Amino acid sequence: MGMTYPKMTKVKINQDLLKKLSKEQIDVCFYKGTEAPFTGKYLDNKEKGMYHCAVCGNPLFSSDTKFESGTGWPSFYDVVTKGNVKLLEDVGYGMHRTEVLCSNCEAHLGHVFNDGPIDKTGLRYCINSLALNFKKA
Repeated sequence: MGMTYPKMTKVKINQDLLKKLSKEQIDVCFYKGTEAPFTGKYLDNKEKGMYHCAVCGNPLFSSDTKFESGTGWPSFYDVVTKGNVKLLEDVGYGMHRTEVLCSNCEAHLGHVFNDGPIDKTGLRYCINSLALNFKKA
């Protein structure tokens, strides 16, 4: 018996997505998986540019808001445009968290916490590298 996963409502997994995304990306974006800490390709990325949704290309986070959180995942203190992500209450796995989704395709990106830089927004968008594509400025 396999696990049952929540289905995404806006985007169906099709042959084009299967060619574009890795198995790991599909697990994170469609089945709300999480990459192992300190393994993501964008964790230590210091280049200037924009982080986009790996599924649909929606611009999500600017490198200007990226910071080193020490948590093992790329962290941002703000989104590039309000409305480009949507937040959902997540009470799975015995925790109370706020899930971050792409507002365009509803891909799972990660979670947001209230322990970000106090001199900025106070938020930490903790995002899986697998859910992102980076475009250099």
